[in-house]
Amino acid sequence: MLRKRSRAREVALQLLFQHDLNTGVDRPAIERFVHERLRERELESYSLGLFDGVRAHIGSLDDSIGRAAENWRVARMAVVDRNVLRLGCYELRHSTETPVPVVLDEAIELARRYGSADSPAFVNGILDRISKTEARTDASA
Repeated sequence: MLRKRSRAREVALQLLFQHDLNTGVDRPAIERFVHERLRERELESYSLGLFDGVRAHIGSLDDSIGRAAENWRVARMAVVDRNVLRLGCYELRHSTETPVPVVLDEAIELARRYGSADSPAFVNGILDRISKTEARTDASA
């Protein structure tokens, strides 16, 4: 299941990236995008849950990322890095079903696949700080 969840996270990242650059995409198009890529109801639900969760908590996630990212403003981060961090921070703070090391590994892998050469270390450093300073606040994912 972990491999499939990795793919669902990847699709959630793609949605977050798209939303960051174009907020006007309607919900049916978002759901169609997820369905075409995952084609499994459970994975589609998981991916949309991550996307919706990040969107619902974006202000507090960006605040946490900003505090952990010394000398970096969230708005100035690369779009991929910013959204990988949002996704990872959301899972660290709001999902008890995924162990912290798995959240970190998944985020680093997404940064490696989609970000720059410096992205994996950047994401690792920030999410590691967040994981050590902020407790999970609820079990909803």
